[in-house]
Amino acid sequence: MAFTYTLLIILLIIAFILKHPSVKGFVGEKTVQLLLKKLDPNEYYLVNDLLIPGTKGKTTQIDHVVISAYGIFVIETKNYKGWITGTENSQYWTQTIYKKKARLFNPIWQNKGHVEALKALLSEFENIRYIPIVVFSGRATLKVSVSSTVIYTSQLVKNILSYKDPVLSKADREAIVRKLAVYNLQDKDARTKHAKTLQKENEIRNQRIKNNLCPSCGGELVERNGKYGKFIGCSNYPSCKFTLKNRA
Repeated sequence: MAFTYTLLIILLIIAFILKHPSVKGFVGEKTVQLLLKKLDPNEYYLVNDLLIPGTKGKTTQIDHVVISAYGIFVIETKNYKGWITGTENSQYWTQTIYKKKARLFNPIWQNKGHVEALKALLSEFENIRYIPIVVFSGRATLKVSVSSTVIYTSQLVKNILSYKDPVLSKADREAIVRKLAVYNLQDKDARTKHAKTLQKENEIRNQRIKNNLCPSCGGELVERNGKYGKFIGCSNYPSCKFTLKNRA
């Protein structure tokens, strides 16, 4: 009987740990990493968990970067479940599980920031094709209206292999890999600082929204009527295109 109780407690602890956002994110990234290892390593160079210097003294963390003759694939991984709704230009998307809703920052925008950081770092290389991809686990049901590539993990390798036009020489690919290795910040303090900065920025953004202020420009948030119903938008539109489907 004591063994049964002990086992039950252990299982409950494991279940609690696996529900933590950071753990779920880690599991999602590892799943994608295993899928990407199916690519031919002689043609596709894989860099995981890349942390590089960004603009204004900040850093940029990228889940996966695949360097190939056909371009550089910049992959953002999301291990969410439930319905995921959003558009190309809305700053936040919505996760819906039954009647419970939660916001997530638009991963397309997030990945655009990653691409810009790579462009700045690799500016001396010409003819680079950057291919941003946002990947959700099969636990999610995607109901997004976007033109960018937002797919499931099961579609990732096939999507990468669909690119057939070479744009980078082997010498350039090897030089890019070497440069990323040099600039990849492995220092634990740098990675901790990056995580704290992201947390602080997210807190500031959420506080502005609670105060009915646009997190992008500081303008007042107002209710608007759109093609698909009511939504929250910035009063400084069209100069600021921040939108929010709800205040979940």
